[in-house]
Amino acid sequence: MTLSAGPVPGLTDHQMLVFLLQLSLLISVAALLGRAAARFNMPPVVGELAAGVVLGPSVFGNVAPGLSHWLLPRDPEQMHLLNAVSQLGVLLLVAITGAHIDLGLLRRRRRAIGLVSAGSVLLPLALGVALGTLLPDSLMGGAGGHGTFALFIGVAVAVSALPVIAKTLLDMGLLHRNVGQMIIGAAAVSDIVGWLLLSIVSAMATHGLRAGVVATSVGCLLIVLAATVLVLRPLAARVLRPTRHAQQPGFSLSLIVIMILLSAAGTHALGMEPILGAFLCGIVVSSLGTASRGSLDSVRTFVMATLAPLFLAAAGLQVDLTTLAHPSVLLAAVITLAVAIGAKFAGGYLGARLGRLDRTESLAIGAGLNARGLVEIVLASVGLRLGVLNTASYTVVVLVAVVTSVMAPPILRRTTGRIAKTSAEVEREREFTAQLVV
Repeated sequence: MTLSAGPVPGLTDHQMLVFLLQLSLLISVAALLGRAAARFNMPPVVGELAAGVVLGPSVFGNVAPGLSHWLLPRDPEQMHLLNAVSQLGVLLLVAITGAHIDLGLLRRRRRAIGLVSAGSVLLPLALGVALGTLLPDSLMGGAGGHGTFALFIGVAVAVSALPVIAKTLLDMGLLHRNVGQMIIGAAAVSDIVGWLLLSIVSAMATHGLRAGVVATSVGCLLIVLAATVLVLRPLAARVLRPTRHAQQPGFSLSLIVIMILLSAAGTHALGMEPILGAFLCGIVVSSLGTASRGSLDSVRTFVMATLAPLFLAAAGLQVDLTTLAHPSVLLAAVITLAVAIGAKFAGGYLGARLGRLDRTESLAIGAGLNARGLVEIVLASVGLRLGVLNTASYTVVVLVAVVTSVMAPPILRRTTGRIAKTSAEVEREREFTAQLVV
């Protein structure tokens, strides 16, 4: 008997129409609000994040519910299409960021970056857990008990958003400054620790806390780091070497994008965020020289102008500010927001000062690491799915993500404007500009 697979059902005409209209609407509004933000001396990322909130249930869903339901339906298949495209954007964005990490600077200032990372994770984590134990039971989802809920709040307060921080620094021309490199390095460490802790919380919510779960999570992380150094870098060098003088530069870019996607798939298969794999692959590309980094930079304009704004706007669609009408939820949101901002800023600032950075640089680092953005929203979605959060606490965590992402850029602009450029920073910026021209 011969078995044959039937044809795979494709998208209906209606699904394709809605998908194309969604892309057009989100990119258009994100671009317009991004330009509006720039007019007020704020990076475009502020407007792009706001675009999703405006088009989501908080505004558009209330003003025109019928049109909103037709154009932005909550149908899982329709949302998966949008999420898939936006995920490609964030993976490329993070890879480009990783490709512009100055490894020499990170090695020279590893003590300061280590202290900043420790301060910006440990202090917020401790205060967040303490806050979680004090929040009322009405904000708990029920899964895992109060201890799991408290640890989840601690993780939510401790994380940073590498994608949002990356785009903010790129928009503001700060990625090639020393302070920008330190913020990115500390944010990367913060995200790694955050996803590791989230895996522990997930295990507590489903199976309870076991030593084996913690050991497996740490072991997977060590495997990823070892594979990056011992496997990915030598393999990438061998694959890309013949393309350096090729007449078709697009072939080199194709190979790099394939490596980024496979690296993201690898970390995802091990239970970690795909963003981590893309970021590490970007660092590998950077270590192979300016030619490889230049190939990846050839898509920077498209990513920054189209895919990244789409990613940010799509995330904002999940925000529903109408739930804050309940006084108890609003009070919890205000307290959580104050703790999240204060703990992250103080942790980053104190770590930078212990690392012998001056006051202005320390202020900039504390402000930059405060942005939580999409990482926090993904975290909140996981908490809601696991049953650790309910609708009210989910809204509180998402509010922290939005507010911290909006407030970080203006403070960064004010503080970094007082930091003089070094000759190394000028040379790094000149090299980056030259690559874009080529």
